[in-house]
Amino acid sequence: MTPDCTDQPPEQLLEGIAQFNRGAYFDCHETLEELWAGSRPPVRDLYQGVLQIAVALYHLENGNYTGALFLFRKGTELLRHVAPVCMGVDVQSLMDGAGAVSASLEAHGPDGMDRVPRALFPRVRMLF
Repeated sequence: MTPDCTDQPPEQLLEGIAQFNRGAYFDCHETLEELWAGSRPPVRDLYQGVLQIAVALYHLENGNYTGALFLFRKGTELLRHVAPVCMGVDVQSLMDGAGAVSASLEAHGPDGMDRVPRALFPRVRMLF
């Protein structure tokens, strides 16, 4: 049976979300990559979208302006294909948060990456 957005989140997704919310963005990528590789849309888009936003934040923290902007866009685009709440994940909130960070990053430019407020960094909210 193929998982869909109405299913309960698998333990691995919950682990990846906990890593994301702790700021362990690279670890989140590693955890969700395993889920992403073996799934189908729309759940695949959920996993990959969260993963790409995590990597965008990782790039932002490490001074990779182009990589961060690129992955904020790609991750958000994938999440647009997913229900506003999927497997209990508040997808809309994550997209809004990623958009706010991305807009701040663009406004500050490559030389002002350190001025993007960390308070803008989104957290993945669960709704259940």
